[in-house]
Amino acid sequence: MIDDPRYPTGTFHFDPHVTPELRQRSIGAIRDTPSALRAAVRGLTDAQLNTPYRDGGWTVRQVVHHVPESHMNAFVRFKLALTEDNPTIKPYNENAWVNLGDVGRVPVETSVALVEALHERWVTLMEAMAPADFERPLMHPEIGPITLDRLLQLYAWHGPHHVAHVTALRAREGW
Repeated sequence: MIDDPRYPTGTFHFDPHVTPELRQRSIGAIRDTPSALRAAVRGLTDAQLNTPYRDGGWTVRQVVHHVPESHMNAFVRFKLALTEDNPTIKPYNENAWVNLGDVGRVPVETSVALVEALHERWVTLMEAMAPADFERPLMHPEIGPITLDRLLQLYAWHGPHHVAHVTALRAREGW
């Protein structure tokens, strides 16, 4: 059990010793994220959706809308790395994005459905990739050079990380 509510599954750590099994587990985590997210928010009221998962943190609603926003960026980054030589990707201000006007107005179901559709495409893409494709580089202006293997592991962590924000809050609140 992790005591820091910011990181209920622990912080992200890249495993540089990539194996086919590690890639498959990572793809599996991405495959499972939509159903886990759907289960995590099932039955929540508007008041519960508007509850921060921790003091000073995003609301459940913001977390749910953040997941497809972040994962859409990841999917596009995969496509760029697969079709361009060492592309430089664009970072984005996720805190600003979760405070835009659509987040409070669009039902969380819309973002859950978006994650389901997006992950179907993304997992299909990754399952069609050759092992060498995962080694393709891209440049992140804030992190430096990374590979698709690192991005894969990051997003295999990212989805469960945010699902755990919701499930840990539900457990603490007895929802």
